[in-house]
Amino acid sequence: MTSVFFMMNKELPNIVFATNNLHKLEEARALSSGIINILSLSDIDCHDDIPETADTLEGNALIKARWVKEKYGYDCFADDTGLMVDALDGKPGVYSARFAGPQCNSADNMALLLSELEGVAEADRTARFETVIALVRGEEEKLFKGCVTGKISTEPHGSAGFGYDPVFVADESGLAFAEMTAEAKNSISHRGRAMRHFIEYLTK
Repeated sequence: MTSVFFMMNKELPNIVFATNNLHKLEEARALSSGIINILSLSDIDCHDDIPETADTLEGNALIKARWVKEKYGYDCFADDTGLMVDALDGKPGVYSARFAGPQCNSADNMALLLSELEGVAEADRTARFETVIALVRGEEEKLFKGCVTGKISTEPHGSAGFGYDPVFVADESGLAFAEMTAEAKNSISHRGRAMRHFIEYLTK
């Protein structure tokens, strides 16, 4: 177990976030500060290669949350996110994280995306980010969704964020996510919106 347990507020409930993505973990902890303690997979000594074999965001999120609940006994939430590009008939969608192949990284994914959109006019580069969060707590299962619309730029911009953030320009800001502060991005992002629905439900 990591030392993160000693930094948690013992008066708040603990819940596991089934992710190995440290950027996602940081975002989630920032949004839920003072409400819940979010534990990582490493905090519960879970080093499993959890499969993501569903063909929907909802399905993948549920697979991950159920895996932790069933095998480790912790209440858990998990997310899955997809970038849907209209000119590509909704691709990469549920395969966004592995668009360029199973061993790809973010740079590979962005390069392939920009390649497939080469020659597409700016007006036709519309896209949306969607996040689905699945909560498995006790006997209940709930889904929470968030979405943000924008366009895919012709080249990367900014140095913040992760994933497709350098090429996704949000309609509400006119900036690439990678050009925005974490606070500004979280205020309009797909994951931020899904997390707020999730937190609102937990605090009812």
